[in-house]
Amino acid sequence: MNQYSVDEFIGEGAHGQVFAAVEKTTNRKVALKKLIAKNSKADILISYVRELKILQQIKCKYVIELLDFFPHNFALCLIFEFMPSGLLEMVHYSEEPLTLQQEKTYCSMLLKGVSYLHQNGIIHRDLKPANLLISADGILRIADFGLSRLLYNEEDGKDGSRKKYTARVATRWYRAPESLYGSNNYDEKIDIWAVGCIIAEINNKAPLFAGETDIEQLSIVVQSLGRPSEKNWPNMKKLPDFGKIHFPKWKPISWNVLLPDANPELRSLVQSLLLYNAADRLSASEALKHRFFYSLPLPCPDNKMPHPPSNHRQLVKIQNKAPKAPTRENVFGDLVAFL
Repeated sequence: MNQYSVDEFIGEGAHGQVFAAVEKTTNRKVALKKLIAKNSKADILISYVRELKILQQIKCKYVIELLDFFPHNFALCLIFEFMPSGLLEMVHYSEEPLTLQQEKTYCSMLLKGVSYLHQNGIIHRDLKPANLLISADGILRIADFGLSRLLYNEEDGKDGSRKKYTARVATRWYRAPESLYGSNNYDEKIDIWAVGCIIAEINNKAPLFAGETDIEQLSIVVQSLGRPSEKNWPNMKKLPDFGKIHFPKWKPISWNVLLPDANPELRSLVQSLLLYNAADRLSASEALKHRFFYSLPLPCPDNKMPHPPSNHRQLVKIQNKAPKAPTRENVFGDLVAFL
């Protein structure tokens, strides 16, 4: 810790705090994330080890790089490149609106990062604009691996099902429907649902599905995409919480309404990612081949992307504009109170 000088507080997550700091020997500005062990609960400590293990094996232009780590008192400190902004700020609060070419490039960067993670057996499980950082040279990098984990390779039973994961992960607005219904038998396609929500938000300049409660979140998704059926979501009735709430026979809203400012190629891409049945969603590598990225205007080259000011995130906070994303909650905890 003595080799770093802490400058200012940046933000706080579920288990840690992030500070801007300077490496004394090189005068390089870095981000210092402190994972604070407030108690000795095994699940929390395991999550710290899991995050560190995953970060150590990542090497991708579009994923945050771990520069250093060390224990300090009752905390584990992780050192990253300092990122002056994030996708949230660049989409919602930039002085100059993004061009379609720039939007395409952010989408491409996101998908390249997600494709890298999935090809290396990693699911992020909390993709959202606030966890997508923008470097000083304009590159999007996926960050915050506190909920990430390695995919199981082996099968867990005679029926060929996967081993079970933690249910109800990801932040509410970007949570896949199988997670909303309490599934713990999912795969990397829960990240793909989040990617679809993020791409839609880049275009709409607003979250696509923004529920105030978990029940409302599920209701908005069903109202938008229509009530699911066995045809478009096989085995949906086997989901743990499927029978706890019932919806009217809503018909899907047109994508022209859900994405009013999008061109047909973008609507097609988002529609291919936001499908009830996870198996039908495009993979990240498949999505990168979508015609959206090969139609005019072509994506902006990486080196021509906007360079955020060094204090961009701080400027947004000072102006008190940034909307607060919902916290992860028990999906049907609200339902118990409602009933």
